Amino acid sequence: MKRSSLTLDMCTGSIFKKMLRFALPLMLSGVLQLLFNAADVIVVGQFAGTNSLAAVGSTTALIALLTNLFIGLSVGVNVLAARYFGAGQEREFRQTIHTSVAIGALSGVFLTVLGMVLARPILEMMGTPAEVIDLSVLYLRTYFAGMAATMLYNFTSTILLASGDTIRPLIILSCAGALNVSFNLLFVICFQWGVFGVGLATAISQWASSIAVVVCLLVEKGPLKLCLREIKIHKDKLLKILRIGLPAGLQSSLFSIANVVIQSSVNGFGPLVMAGNTAAQNLESFVFVSMSAFSQAAVSFIGQNLGAGRHERINRIVGTAQGCVIGVNAIIGVILFTCGPFLLSLYNSEPDVIAAGMDRLRIMAVSFVLAGMMDVMVGSLRGLGYSVMPMIVSLIGVCALRLVWIFTLFQMPMFHSVEMLYITYPISWGLTLVAHTTCFAVVRKRLKRKWGV
Repeated sequence: MKRSSLTLDMCTGSIFKKMLRFALPLMLSGVLQLLFNAADVIVVGQFAGTNSLAAVGSTTALIALLTNLFIGLSVGVNVLAARYFGAGQEREFRQTIHTSVAIGALSGVFLTVLGMVLARPILEMMGTPAEVIDLSVLYLRTYFAGMAATMLYNFTSTILLASGDTIRPLIILSCAGALNVSFNLLFVICFQWGVFGVGLATAISQWASSIAVVVCLLVEKGPLKLCLREIKIHKDKLLKILRIGLPAGLQSSLFSIANVVIQSSVNGFGPLVMAGNTAAQNLESFVFVSMSAFSQAAVSFIGQNLGAGRHERINRIVGTAQGCVIGVNAIIGVILFTCGPFLLSLYNSEPDVIAAGMDRLRIMAVSFVLAGMMDVMVGSLRGLGYSVMPMIVSLIGVCALRLVWIFTLFQMPMFHSVEMLYITYPISWGLTLVAHTTCFAVVRKRLKRKWGV
């Protein structure tokens, strides 16, 4: 299969150097996107008030709940496309592209309708305070106006990632993010539209990034070229995508249920704690997205090497990804722990909001590495084609444990504090990391006997 100058051969040469070449633009893309999203939160927190900040934050877990099932399917696209790309199977690769675009468009339309209809009922079930709920519903419905574009972007950009191209997604997200910030300033500060302005700016930028990726694929000359008349769902590709992506999506969705329950519990502590929690979560996202770049690298690298028959490189890919995750966490985690009060003050200057945010950061900043290492093991298993196993392990080790914690210990008066909610994160990450590592060792031993390497 003919490769363009933007794609990456992950099957030969130094794993570390090529992983950095793949992951750093991906990391920078995520960080830039978060900076632009942080601008959303900062603008609404500084110019629209604490209730507006709390309203935006209260929707985060719900948005994840409604979207993660379909975003998980894009993991299946990544694994399948990387495998075909590594094996040089151009026809299979192109069918995967066109199936992916069709899935993205259909899932986006479905989610737009679902978000519009379920916004208020679910926010009410989450116990969103009366002084916040109308703003939360307005923001959520405006945000979902761009959901079709979000899904289309996820399903098209993952094709670029599978081929090793992380440069164009970086450029596209940078431009879309700048557009988002510009409209934020215009809509919130100049027009005084509050959460509606933030949601509208996000929707517009989502459409811009989606259109840009589609145009990139339309003008391609090689195997990445998208032909509008060929867009359809190829049944065999759909089934393979579902086999890998559906467990990943179900896992993410069920994780989100646990996080919705946690957010509901946070809501019970009032708008100030909600606002502090929102600001802290936004800061934490910079760590997670940076570490996630190496988890995604593990998926693509293992997928391409598996397709090319380079099985002997798999253990080194996993070890390299884990080392990178530890290094990234050591740098960013220390920054957040030491500079937390100043960074939180950028979102909201109220001392009580900053204190509430630090209650979360003090626990999370020292334990992020467990989440990153856990995700690398999950990505490695998925890259090998195992998706049900990490789903089951994660649901038991993360989702079920958090729910049991909240409905048992947290309900006791002596443990009923927001810190006891946050402590569930590192405990669940650590236990699940051990379980995933054990599963990978068992799978690798089984495949070693099969391949002889």
